[in-house]
Amino acid sequence: MKTIEIIGYKRANLGKSDAKRLRAEGNVPCVLYGGDEQIHFYAPMILFRDLVYTRDAHFVNINIEGTEYRAILQDIQFHPVSEIIVHADFLQLFEGKKIRMDIPVKLVGVSPSVIQGGILVHKRRTLSVLALPKNMPSNIEVDISNLVFHHSVKVQDVEEDGFEILDTKIASIAVVEVPRALKAAGAAGDEEGEEGEVTEGAEAAEGEASAAEGGEAPAGE
Repeated sequence: MKTIEIIGYKRANLGKSDAKRLRAEGNVPCVLYGGDEQIHFYAPMILFRDLVYTRDAHFVNINIEGTEYRAILQDIQFHPVSEIIVHADFLQLFEGKKIRMDIPVKLVGVSPSVIQGGILVHKRRTLSVLALPKNMPSNIEVDISNLVFHHSVKVQDVEEDGFEILDTKIASIAVVEVPRALKAAGAAGDEEGEEGEVTEGAEAAEGEASAAEGGEAPAGE
């Protein structure tokens, strides 16, 4: 898994006014926990770009005034209007201790039903994974090459390689839905087939009636 570098500086004050000032200066108030004590610090907002605005999961190497910590981004808060980062929480990592992360799902392959006009619906874009840091994947590939109409790829179909998926096993990850146009075309085809059978049956009945009438004339003579 790729590691993102964050350079931080310890916070002297922890009040709301100080946090507001830091954000106005382009910084993000942060806290690192999971170790012996919590460490409050701030870091330039620009350093969060590759960590937050990406589909992959990452480890983080935080350098706080010369001391380095290995961590993951545990929680992040955004302003509801401006969408700037308001606060970030980091969890310190230790090699022998398992962690839980939401890992992005990457669909690979092409569904034959999509080629036929079906709509691919990606229902679960992340999976909750428990693993040691060394075994944590940056993403989980799910093959949809055999995915057809009326079937789905479920969590239980994903191979766990050194990690454990915590989501319920019967949850669907991806399905292919039949679009309205195909449903309408199928329904119209069924109706035409039924009408054809009725017509053919009627024509056969009429033919038998005609044959019966034609056969009675010679007998009368």
